[in-house]
Amino acid sequence: MTTLKEQLTARVDEYTKWENRRQYGAEGPNMRRLWVLACMDERLPVDEALGIRADTPVGGGDAHLFRNAGGIVTGDAIRSAMLTINFFGTREIVVLQHTGCGMLSANGNDLVAALQAKGIDVDSVPVDPSLPELSLAPGAFGKWIGMMDDVDETCLKTVEYLKNHPLIPDDIVISGWVWETEFRRLRAPTTDKEARARTQYSTGTMGVQGAQPPRWA
Repeated sequence: MTTLKEQLTARVDEYTKWENRRQYGAEGPNMRRLWVLACMDERLPVDEALGIRADTPVGGGDAHLFRNAGGIVTGDAIRSAMLTINFFGTREIVVLQHTGCGMLSANGNDLVAALQAKGIDVDSVPVDPSLPELSLAPGAFGKWIGMMDDVDETCLKTVEYLKNHPLIPDDIVISGWVWETEFRRLRAPTTDKEARARTQYSTGTMGVQGAQPPRWA
């Protein structure tokens, strides 16, 4: 069995071939001018959920993809969104979260206590190596972790925050979606828990009133 390092080395070798570099230049990355903010969970298949190509054999792809724990807005997420929108032609943002997320499994204060039990002083750790002057206020570390109580409410709040952020132009299309890991299907987020149970995804329709499927699907 080949190691991942060997596979990546072979792939890099393919990129260096002139015909592949020429094909990459013709096809280009971020074909759909899309930035996706998604949870890092391996059970969340972004390409399957959204009907896009996460990448191509020559390194292109349909979107710029940003993943973190929970698929939530962080300082680095805003930095990446700002760059792709203002300098790389992105015209649409999709927030993709999922059921059964690990960020629903605990309380931020409990995680802080667990870290402190390991001897970590959470009130003095750096949060950005490029900005050593940036620090969290005492007691803010638990909130900075970004645990959530309800994935649908978090998804809706994330979309609203992005829509109102000064670094994101008003004409950017922004939507949020929830991937049901239990059923491998996509649905729109809703605060109506009964609607969640009866929502089903099919080509061109969504079960929640007023919701529309991703326009690229």
